[in-house]
Amino acid sequence: MTTAAMDLQILRAFVLAAKEGNVSRAAERLHLTQPAVSLQLKRFAEETGLVLFTRTPHGLALTADGAAMLPQAERVLAAVGDLQQAARKLQGTVRGALRIGTILDPEFTRLGVFLRELVEAAPQIETELRHGMSGSVLAQVLRGDLDVGFHLDPGDDDQAATTPAPALSVRPLTRFTYRVVAPAGWGPQVQGRDWKALAALPWLATPPESAHHRLLERVFAPLGLSPRRVAMVDQEASMLDLLKSGIGLSLVRDSIAIRECQAHGLAMADRVQLDCALRFVSLASRRDEPVIASAWDALAKAWN
Repeated sequence: MTTAAMDLQILRAFVLAAKEGNVSRAAERLHLTQPAVSLQLKRFAEETGLVLFTRTPHGLALTADGAAMLPQAERVLAAVGDLQQAARKLQGTVRGALRIGTILDPEFTRLGVFLRELVEAAPQIETELRHGMSGSVLAQVLRGDLDVGFHLDPGDDDQAATTPAPALSVRPLTRFTYRVVAPAGWGPQVQGRDWKALAALPWLATPPESAHHRLLERVFAPLGLSPRRVAMVDQEASMLDLLKSGIGLSLVRDSIAIRECQAHGLAMADRVQLDCALRFVSLASRRDEPVIASAWDALAKAWN
């Protein structure tokens, strides 16, 4: 007898007949007629070439060969059950690629925790990280070049003017403050100064896609001011290096600003600050796609 010739229904009939010791009860559990089960037991005996049962006044009793075959048959049925369960799980497995727009440092966005939750819940998803500036990440999400992304926004009443919110699914993650930081020794130039006085000092400029640029435009444009820009930077690490080198002023996240001022003697303006919000976004029209929905679920776990 070959494995290919084995009929699983025959195996089930054999196992149940052996456990019940009765063809009628085995037939009831299989939802078959008694003659049908009897025929299956006969076929199994013929295919194995073994005498599997003896008849007793009380029903069926396994022979020594039948008793030896029973655990083998049970293992085959258990293996088939495991295979079927694995197939069902795979049918519900989320697969695909997820393009994630990242900004700032991974610790601040909890990127590592987010990815860990995603991998544990949906290991078949392949992730692609694209690091950039906040505005460029948002633009790529809106164009469909990114599936999800982190974004910085002032988060006030003018939010809709810069972010087409109806097109987006948005989750606010945390709010924080930007401080104006100056090189060491510039304390007298920034302490007690307002935005108008600070605009006259040299600034480290950032591209329009950056949150720094958008935040400062919201402050200086209504005042009719244009800060004196002495260098263009697009990375926070480069910005801090230029600050320490004495080039000019910049916005720095409050936690980093306090640390750098303490460690390197940088100066911090004490009369001004700007609030900002970190958000997670995707297109609203794609929110329920399985891969993107998995990302939202992972994010919720990472930020709860």
